[in-house]
Amino acid sequence: MNKIYPRFYPLSILLTLFILLQPGAVRAEAWDLPQLMAGLAQVQSHEVRFTEKKTIALLKAPVESSGILSYRRPDHVEKHILLPKDESLIVDGDEVSWKDGASGKKHSLRLQNNAMLAALVDSVRATLAGDLPALRRYFAVKLDGTRTRWTLTLTPAEDTMRRSLKLMRIEGSGTQVSVIDILEVGGDRSVMVLQHD
Repeated sequence: MNKIYPRFYPLSILLTLFILLQPGAVRAEAWDLPQLMAGLAQVQSHEVRFTEKKTIALLKAPVESSGILSYRRPDHVEKHILLPKDESLIVDGDEVSWKDGASGKKHSLRLQNNAMLAALVDSVRATLAGDLPALRRYFAVKLDGTRTRWTLTLTPAEDTMRRSLKLMRIEGSGTQVSVIDILEVGGDRSVMVLQHD
C-alpha cells in the first residue's frame, strides 16, 4: 500500500462530507405525496390535447383517438374526442353526459348509480384536484419518482373495484399530468398521453 495515501485520507473524508452537506448537493430534493397533492390543488383549470390508445381483448387492433381534455375546479372534466369521430364526454359534479357530435344526440347518467364508473371518474378528478382523501377512498396510493418525473400508482382498495380494475398509473412532472394508464383485470388497457404546450 502506498504510504502517501494515509496522509490524504482525512482530507478526502472532509471533502466528501463538505459535498454531502451542501444544500441540494448529491441528495435528491425531498418529494412526497402531500407535496404533489398540494401542487395539484393549486391548478384552477387546464386544457391539453391528448391521444389515447385502448387495447381491448375482443378487438384485433387497438382503438386510437385524439382530442382535447379540459379540467375546471372543483369537479368538471371534459373529454372532447375529435378523431376518429366527434364526440364529447362531460363529467360535471355527479352527472356524466356524452354527446355524439354528428347526430347531436346527448345521453346522461348519475355517477351515484354506477359505483365502478364513479370510482374511475373520482380518481382522475381527485388527482387533478390534489384531493388525497378522495383518492384514498377507493385506492391504495403510492408515489414514486421526483418532482420532475413522478408516477402515482393507484391500486383498488375495494373488492368490487378489484374485480374489474387491476391498477391505474398516472405520470407527470410538477403539477402537470402527462400519462393516465388504466389496466383492467381482463387485460384491457387504456393509455392516454397528454400533450402540454
